[in-house]
Amino acid sequence: MAGRESAIIVGAGLGLGAALARACHAEGMDVVLAARDVTKLAPLARVIGARTVRCDAASRDEVEALFAQADGAFGAPSLVVYNPSRRVRGSIAELDPAAVHEALMVTCFGGFLVGREAARRMLVRGSGSILFTGASASVKGYPGSAPFAMGKFALRGLAQSMARELGPRNIHVAHFVIDGGIAAPGETRPGDDRLDADAIAVTYLQVHRQHRSAWTDEVALRPWVESF
Repeated sequence: MAGRESAIIVGAGLGLGAALARACHAEGMDVVLAARDVTKLAPLARVIGARTVRCDAASRDEVEALFAQADGAFGAPSLVVYNPSRRVRGSIAELDPAAVHEALMVTCFGGFLVGREAARRMLVRGSGSILFTGASASVKGYPGSAPFAMGKFALRGLAQSMARELGPRNIHVAHFVIDGGIAAPGETRPGDDRLDADAIAVTYLQVHRQHRSAWTDEVALRPWVESF
């Protein structure tokens, strides 16, 4: 619908992705939920009227098809969020190179593919926000978790480069360091030691709504009891 905002959430799940979808819907946006498995998203999609698209974020063809479908339904998106990542744990001497390659394709190369398609449309539109979900590993590598750190460091670098390139073109790019575990849906959280997905979503939307005279290009979110 002309004049109506739309959001594409890539790597949508029942935690942060669902919270972002609800927040966008509450602000009157049309929502596209993209994931490798969209079956579990069907109940949420029905409630908020979202469109679901099966998409492997590491596949150029599938990412291009995702954006083409969104074009046909809603036009150029005003907000795109990239959530996917893949963890491979193990000693550096024992890691399987093929598994590491696959993890990097999902965690950072997919971010490039999605960021590229979003930027192409937003440059024509003249505005938009592209938000990348990072982690503690975006700024600090942990033992036994080299592939995750590699991917998240690269995603952060992508976001920084895009922010400097696209900011002067009125496209807001920001990276979010999620520094702590996100509570699972329905999880009891004594002591608030996990991040609440709905609270994270509020901050994403606040960043999307920022006036361009005072843009944020990186936000770190953590529970009040989390060390840093």
